[in-house]
Amino acid sequence: MTKKNEDTDTKLTLGQYLASIRKDRGYSQRYVETETKKVVSNAYLSQIETDQIKKPSPNILHALAELYDISYEGLMERAGFVVPTRSRSGAEQRHGRVATFAGHNLTSEEEAELVKFLGYLRSRKRTGG
Repeated sequence: MTKKNEDTDTKLTLGQYLASIRKDRGYSQRYVETETKKVVSNAYLSQIETDQIKKPSPNILHALAELYDISYEGLMERAGFVVPTRSRSGAEQRHGRVATFAGHNLTSEEEAELVKFLGYLRSRKRTGG
């Protein structure tokens, strides 16, 4: 399998990502509706999370980014909107994209386990496994 196919296969859709963040926060879809003052209805959120709606409007994404405390630009990019590039520094420059679990509230133990698992995956690639 080529690297391009691997990246495509493992990248979460916008809906999967939003569902993952919502569940990580312990929010129900009705709670999201209430907290966004019905900007995002629970039915609409359900359709986004199940990928029936793949490109919600920027104001919907903004409301979700604010509530979930995650990057609005990242959501816009996942939804397929063109995001203006800006000069990157530090880790952003090295990686070029947001880490998959950046929006999750991971404990230091969980982060350490993810780093160990990443090392394992990379070692398998080097050995051809």
